[in-house]
Amino acid sequence: MVTLNDYLYNGDTVLKILKKYSNDLRISSMQSKNPIDMVHCNFLIQLTELLEHNDFLTAQSQQLREFYKFMAEKYPELAFTFKGRIKSLIRAEEKFNGKIVSFIYEYFIAHGTFPSVPEIKTKLERFRDLIAYRIVISMPRCHLKNENERESVELKYLYDIANVLPSFLEERGFSAEVLQKKMQISSPLLSEDVRPYYKDYIANKSPYGYRSLHITFYDNTARSYIEVQLRTKEMDDFAEIGPANHSGYEHRQETERARRDAIPKGKCLYFDEAYERGIKLQNLELSKIDVNMFSAVNNTLMNDCCGLFRGRLILPYEHLSRFQNDIID
Repeated sequence: MVTLNDYLYNGDTVLKILKKYSNDLRISSMQSKNPIDMVHCNFLIQLTELLEHNDFLTAQSQQLREFYKFMAEKYPELAFTFKGRIKSLIRAEEKFNGKIVSFIYEYFIAHGTFPSVPEIKTKLERFRDLIAYRIVISMPRCHLKNENERESVELKYLYDIANVLPSFLEERGFSAEVLQKKMQISSPLLSEDVRPYYKDYIANKSPYGYRSLHITFYDNTARSYIEVQLRTKEMDDFAEIGPANHSGYEHRQETERARRDAIPKGKCLYFDEAYERGIKLQNLELSKIDVNMFSAVNNTLMNDCCGLFRGRLILPYEHLSRFQNDIID
């Protein structure tokens, strides 16, 4: 079995790693008659194409910039950032294998048997976040009568932005994707018209505290999917540097151990290989790898200039509140 870890110690570029890894997966798939490895290979080719041929991102980001300009005009009192990224190689690999592991585990628990190859393939078709944009908002304290009202004020703005976004982008060649699975709870601040499109992780907070709004669009011009995330600064802090980040890692480790216990090694090849690849990535010591344009002191302090661990930046826009000064109307 080949794993991504095998290619991280030769000083290669991310693109060369992707090409070597996908090619070896293809050969392995043909030799072992493993159809899921072929799906994996094609997924990596998709990421390679995105990194090599991304001219369309200029036009795409220009359309997203129009929404930034709209926000700056409509909400002059609001501070916000608008960023885009291409998912990093390690995160993409983690997500692909994690989806196999979780799907097979959940299917086994529900049915007492394993899913068929076509069912696994169908599950692996739904990757919509290789390109993602994030809007993070914050209300400057000078516009708040009381700091205690920050959360309620920012939520009103966040959901107002969420309500406007789908129609704004649809007028510019994007199609909002209806959710495959409806969320259990929707905030009353979210319009009925847009609820079918949003994953509301604010009303449906994750077990370890993650909160955000997620929506997927299909870019009809570029023929690619994008995900847009909307958060307050507090939510973003919690996800990036707070307990959600650390607790989420511990929660994933506990979950993986439970899944391994439920499905002993040798019962399902596709589960075994995806599980092993995921565990190897979890245990990777970034300070010891050798990848061109990447260096790390440890697994949190690093300089990633190639998109190995952290996403390649597409669209950085920052808007300070127009009235963020000492003069209050």
